[in-house]
Amino acid sequence: MTIENWRAAGAFFNYKGHRIFSREEEGAGPILLLLHGFPTASWDWQKIWLPLAEKFHLLAPDMIGFGFSDKPKNYRYSILDQADLHEHLLEERSILSVHILAHDYGNTVAQELLARFLDRKRNHVEGLDIQSVCFLNGGLFYETLRPRFIQKVLLSPIGKWMSPFMGKESLRRNFHAIFGKNTPPTEAEIDAFWQLIEHNNGKAIFHKLIHFLTERRLFRDRWVDALQQAEIPIRLINGPEDPISGRHLATRYRQLIPNADVILLEGIGHYPQVESPKQVLEHFLCFYENNFEK
Repeated sequence: MTIENWRAAGAFFNYKGHRIFSREEEGAGPILLLLHGFPTASWDWQKIWLPLAEKFHLLAPDMIGFGFSDKPKNYRYSILDQADLHEHLLEERSILSVHILAHDYGNTVAQELLARFLDRKRNHVEGLDIQSVCFLNGGLFYETLRPRFIQKVLLSPIGKWMSPFMGKESLRRNFHAIFGKNTPPTEAEIDAFWQLIEHNNGKAIFHKLIHFLTERRLFRDRWVDALQQAEIPIRLINGPEDPISGRHLATRYRQLIPNADVILLEGIGHYPQVESPKQVLEHFLCFYENNFEK
């Protein structure tokens, strides 16, 4: 599905005076909230979108600062705010219960949503009910973080001066480095990813979005505790060839998470849903069916 078709099938909602893009597929099943990664957008899910829609009611926003959503320059981007955005969207649609499928940056947003869910349970407060979470590659633990050189530069004091000079060629190099050797992104995919980044001058705010790496350090204990204390089904589907959050992340996950449910997709890198959509779909549906359709 092209990004033009993806956008044409979506809609916008308001969040703090900004236009936020969202795709929705109103299936008959439970709500599945799909949380995309950095620096891309909800289009990341397009290869598994229609098969998922056969079983779920799908909801996939472009977070503020990403994709077709607004990318304000004078804005304090944070994981906490992105969690607020998703809660706002769900409340606006009167959605009280969700399953979550998350990737990369979206993993961290999902961890914050899960932490809030546990806070409400401990304090006997009503609110959004999270039924299950399935993670793909992403920085679940600060200590396993292996940022790319460009991410370090963007996070540094010179980051705001560098982001305007980033181009499609640097994106191509970095994506080829983090995808599996035998599952590289196609040129059409690189073009689409770049269009999503360039839309609304997204390059200009890269240095602001990248501060989620700092948040992973600041909130590390809260977000790891959410994984350790959760009593809902959680699975990690991991592409071990990913130099950012691959096999070493899965190893740490097994060390820290009780009864860890981990699936390794050998030969796959940082974007499993793009590189091997059939395997992701198979293992995600198996996870759901084993826990909710017995």
